[in-house]
Amino acid sequence: MNTENTQGLTIAGKTYRSRLLVGSGKYKDLEQTRLATEASGADIITVAIRRVNIGQDPNAPSLLDVVPPSKYTILPNSAGCYNAEDAVYTLQLGRELLGGHKLCKLEVLGDEKTLFPNMPETLKAAKTLVQDGFDVMVYCSDDPIQARMLEDIGCVAIMPLASLIGSGMGILNPWNLSLIIDQSKVPVLVDAGVGTASDAAIAMELGCDGVLMNTAIAGAKDPVRMARAMGLAVEAGREAFLAGRMPRKFAASPSSPMAGRIV
Repeated sequence: MNTENTQGLTIAGKTYRSRLLVGSGKYKDLEQTRLATEASGADIITVAIRRVNIGQDPNAPSLLDVVPPSKYTILPNSAGCYNAEDAVYTLQLGRELLGGHKLCKLEVLGDEKTLFPNMPETLKAAKTLVQDGFDVMVYCSDDPIQARMLEDIGCVAIMPLASLIGSGMGILNPWNLSLIIDQSKVPVLVDAGVGTASDAAIAMELGCDGVLMNTAIAGAKDPVRMARAMGLAVEAGREAFLAGRMPRKFAASPSSPMAGRIV
């Protein structure tokens, strides 16, 4: 999208201070979830409706006890769904649990081994959800044509994978990602595959509007410290993008000017 907005990330008309979005799964307990979320500085927290309790089970601890909607924007997602019908139902359930909350993250997976998106079912679900009044952020392949189709349907953010979910392999195809960024009129956020802070910084340097991650933080040896590092990396990458990097050269260039030398 290459927006010059330095003040924050705007999605569906609302501006968020942080450009880092974080997940809420895979932590050892709710207290670690709370500490890592706070350390990240994130404003948007995504929640897998099929896996995390936010009220589905009134007798079990709720994520909302440690990540309250009064402080964070809860982003329900359809992780674990493999067809459009299940994804739509899951996000409708999330809307009910969150009192009519419109913002959602659509995921429709292709298989259990790769967790790669099933794009025909994703497009089908996106159309249904948009028609139902949802503000749809959508996990998708790094195919510029599919990304454009999702934007044309009315999705409010495009979220191409950097590499496979949970792989930590970083950005494997920066060229496709750049094509999506250049053509998009809605925010583009890297979703899936980030492994460490440098991956997040690279995504932002390419011109992404934000980064969403979970395993890279929750799977670190020190999740709270990694969460803090990711927040800093996203900020640094954004500043570097706005600053504009120096041209790459095939010859050395002295740091100090040669003209006007003293000796």
